[in-house]
Amino acid sequence: MKRIALALVGVGALAGAIATIAPVFGQSDGEAAPIYGIKLPQGYRDWHLISVKQLTGAGGLKQLRAELGNEIAVAAYREGKLPFPDGAIIAALHWNEVSADADNKVLAGGFPGAGLESSFAGSAVNVQFMVKDSKKYAASGGWGYADFANGKPGGEALHEKCFPCHQPAKDRDYVFTHYAPTPGLKNTER
Repeated sequence: MKRIALALVGVGALAGAIATIAPVFGQSDGEAAPIYGIKLPQGYRDWHLISVKQLTGAGGLKQLRAELGNEIAVAAYREGKLPFPDGAIIAALHWNEVSADADNKVLAGGFPGAGLESSFAGSAVNVQFMVKDSKKYAASGGWGYADFANGKPGGEALHEKCFPCHQPAKDRDYVFTHYAPTPGLKNTER
């Protein structure tokens, strides 16, 4: 009986130690972004694809971007649900666009659609997050924002621009990205 009691005490102590050193569920143990206090969510690279886009601009800016969502965000997109429910998180991964020279040689060699050019995601630029919590982030439309480069959050001046930037999309719950369904499937199918 004493052994069982000691074993239970040991298991309880171990569980307590793990609980005190483990990060908050769903977030890394890294630095939090200023203003909104958001950390990099664990496992975000395994979330579902919402959409992709290419961004080009002044000064030769060429980026490829992918928007991912956790289960709550993707379900809201599939159902066309606005506003997004609390707990929805959208990630935007940004890379510099790089020409795929090897692919271009193949495409130029008589492949159907010759004359096409291919590119791929090169060096990482940053990753941004929108976290829906209508009470915690009531002053910013119910969304908290975070921007990370190389795993480190950007400064306060950068984060002060997030909500004003998203205000033009107020009628879509401050979200710019549209869901890109898979051809041949309904939005509700996987």
